Amino acid sequence: MGSDFYKRVYDVVAQIPPGRITTYCAIAKYLGSPQGARMVGWALNQSVGAETYIPAHRVVNRNGLLTGERHFFGTGTMKELLIQEGILIDGNQITDMDHCFWDPCIELA
Repeated sequence: MGSDFYKRVYDVVAQIPPGRITTYCAIAKYLGSPQGARMVGWALNQSVGAETYIPAHRVVNRNGLLTGERHFFGTGTMKELLIQEGILIDGNQITDMDHCFWDPCIELA
């Protein structure tokens, strides 16, 4: 897995609609690498400052925690972006995962 995998991750993330979120695991599963959640995270870490905007703030861990927060410019940026899109968050956790979860295995089938 390398840059081709990263590009495939970016292609999936670019399709997540505003107001929806998905998980590293869900993307990895969709890409045929169910154990590749960390690789998805690494790919998104590399997307910061990319030429093409990648809405990486819409990807959280399987429990709805904003684990990617530290990779955004400024403290609270990921949370602010999600709140602006209507996502409900308490602390650093999404509270309405069932309502806003976007599953690429279903949505991109």
